[in-house]
Parts: sequence; structure tokens; C-alpha cells
Amino acid sequence: MPQVRELEVFRLVLPFGRRSESLLVKLTDHGGMTGWGEALSPDPKTWSRLEESLGALLIGTDWEHPDTVHSGDPAVDMACWDLWTRMRGVPLAEAIGGTRTSVMASVRLSPDPSLESLVVRVNQLVCAGYGHVTLDIRPGWDVEPVRAVRQAYPALTLAVDCGGAYSEDGQLIALDSYGIEVIERPFPVGDVYAHATLQDQVAASVAVEVRTTAELDDYLTLRAARVLLLRPSAFPSLSEVRRAHDRAAAAGWDIQCTGGRRPAIATAPSGAVA
Repeated sequence: MPQVRELEVFRLVLPFGRRSESLLVKLTDHGGMTGWGEALSPDPKTWSRLEESLGALLIGTDWEHPDTVHSGDPAVDMACWDLWTRMRGVPLAEAIGGTRTSVMASVRLSPDPSLESLVVRVNQLVCAGYGHVTLDIRPGWDVEPVRAVRQAYPALTLAVDCGGAYSEDGQLIALDSYGIEVIERPFPVGDVYAHATLQDQVAASVAVEVRTTAELDDYLTLRAARVLLLRPSAFPSLSEVRRAHDRAAAAGWDIQCTGGRRPAIATAPSGAVA
């Protein structure tokens, strides 16, 4: 039974990636075992809440399982799971019910000012063994790069990530003629009807990213997508992640796990969930 004797928060500054700063949470139990998590925001208010409010909740408290902590914070939940699985000597994937021994990896490419350069980058990835490539697209940079890559690689499994940047579906429908497998995050989060309308008009699977099972239920009800982008660090707990996974899988959706460009502490749960 874990009993936390110390909660520490560290500010981590990175020389690379989209997120230059991060807050790391370290839990230490009375036996010296440690568990680590990462906070989504480096904001000073997040630091204070982690050290003061959640520290008071955890320190000196006995708990049997991470589900019983109810911290409401993904970084602390992640650290509790890390501590709990280390104490038991089991992988996190196994602890949350995973049975797979391998996963299919994809790679994502940011927009490139040159179509020729984009095709060269895709070629490097294909030669490295990747069979699935996702292109980041935006209004004004969508049909032409997809056409260029598809002409160069007719059999490549190709997806696009829109980053929620579109307000109309015309260009996205045009992409469907190039054999796109998945259109990720086409519209702003919460615009369920726009996603449902697009899914009705394209053969590609629309992929949505949610933060709660309640949000997911809205998309499931309207059949507004066929793929769930599952980002564990966006949920309040790994158990909530598993519930979202199970609901989407029961509806026949595919699941894609993502972790973003973060330290390995934050991406480890994504690998376990995958």
C-alpha cells in the first residue's frame, strides 16, 4: 500500500520542441520508491496547486490503487500510476489491461514551403520503414501537398491533421479523391455537427480528439467520426482514458494514441495505452 511522504515539483526547460517548458511531479513513498508525472502547463498557478492543494491530499495518506486518489490532475494521476506499478513490478500497459505486444507507428510532417522538399522528406521516412504518414495541413496548404505526395507514393497510407483550423468542408471533401485514410481534427473541438456532416460526405475516417468521455458520447451519438485520437495527458486520469477507449472500441471506432512532443515522462502513458 503506497503512502506518499513527499511531493516535489520541478520546472524543466527544454532546448527543443514546441513546448519549451514543463513541470514534472515526483512522488516519493516511505520506502524510497518514486513515481513521476508531467503537468500540461508550466504556469505558476499550476505549480502552487500541485505543491499545496494536491500535496496536502496525498502526503501521509494510504491508498490501495491510483483510482482511489481522485486528484483530478493528470500529472499526479500519472505519478501515482508510475509509483504503484513500480512497487508491483508490472508494466503500466499491463496494469491498465493491455495485452498487445507491438503497435503500428506513424510519423507526422509539418507544413513545408516547398512541395519538392515535402516529397523528399516523405521519401526519407518511407525509406526508413514508415508505412503511415500524417501531413499537417491548413487552409491554403492542403490539396496541393496531398496531391504531390500521393502522386509520388500511390500506395502510401496517408492521413492529414487539420489542427481544428477549418470552418468549411469544401477543401476537405476535395482531399477525399486522393485516397486519404484519416482526416484528423478538421474543425474546432466541440463542433460535433460539422464533424458529422463531413463524415457523411467522405470515405476517409474523420478523427476527433476529446478530453472526457462525455465529449466522446456526443460524437458517438451523431456518428460524427470513426477514429478517436487518444491523448492520455489530456484526460484527468488513466482510468478515464481507458473508459474512453472502451466506448470508442465498442462503437467500432479505430483508436490512435498520441503524446505530442513532450519529455518521455508524458509520452510513456501514450505508449502504454497504445
